[in-house]
Amino acid sequence: MTAAETGQALEHDHDVVIVGGGPAGCSAGVFCAREGLDTAVFDRGRSSLQRCAHLGNCLGFPAGIAIDDFTALMYAHVSEAGCDIVEERVESATQADADARFVVETRAGEVHAAKYVIAAAWYDGSYLRGLNDEDTFEQQEHHGEVEERFDPEYPDGDGRTPVDGLYVASPAGDRSAQAIVVAGHGAHVARWLSEDRRSERGYSGEVAPHYDWLRSDAEFAGEWAERERWRTWFDDEMGADLSEDRVADLREAYIDRAFDTRRTDQEVEAATERGLRRLVEVIGQDRLLDVIDDDEIRSRVSELEDTDTAHES
Repeated sequence: MTAAETGQALEHDHDVVIVGGGPAGCSAGVFCAREGLDTAVFDRGRSSLQRCAHLGNCLGFPAGIAIDDFTALMYAHVSEAGCDIVEERVESATQADADARFVVETRAGEVHAAKYVIAAAWYDGSYLRGLNDEDTFEQQEHHGEVEERFDPEYPDGDGRTPVDGLYVASPAGDRSAQAIVVAGHGAHVARWLSEDRRSERGYSGEVAPHYDWLRSDAEFAGEWAERERWRTWFDDEMGADLSEDRVADLREAYIDRAFDTRRTDQEVEAATERGLRRLVEVIGQDRLLDVIDDDEIRSRVSELEDTDTAHES
């Protein structure tokens, strides 16, 4: 019997559980965590990406990148965003009747709860059988044998499913091909989860979607530096029929968050520096130095020494 059926105590409670730590799951995790959701990514270390010899078509890496380096950067980003990475295989995901929360159990016997589950494991979706939706699986031919497999057409194009709170980022048919496409689809599904959650809270119209976007000081110039201008815009875009008090609460929370995205030039510079340092930490300083010409290193050291001497004079 499952924990949901026996009433077993839950060891961990999350907003979102993501099953799969490949590009789809990690990308979804970053977007969920940066939205402020308590997010756990379950990864058993068997992403299909590991079968690739070298990743050459992911934007941002001009000569490609080694799979191990790409994976290390993904995991570092997921952790930086605030996700918990759980190195366990998920055996089942069911829903407790009392509150419709998901109960996720691992092969090691750990039990986790979550309001939302994002399926992001390309290899299979058998852990979802406990949800008892007969449309989840279909007969497929695989290497000459017919077997029951997760139906990639079960979710809609945005990852939603007939099961409330269950989203699918992978498997997703053609959207599960190529790392950059998979990662983009994972982010897309996470954004729809976020919008659905915001709609549940009362946001509607153009204020329901969340954009993970930092703004420069220039974006808050003139009238947009005043909260009243934001209030006018919010009221024009918000379409829900709610009480005035509820609309006021949502409005001020929205504006607070908008102003939290404001970054000065100094903050942008500091974030840029930190971003580069984290990149170097993950790749490794010694490895980066190995690919720099020795003459360039000596020249740089000499420049720094001359600068220090000038400051001491």
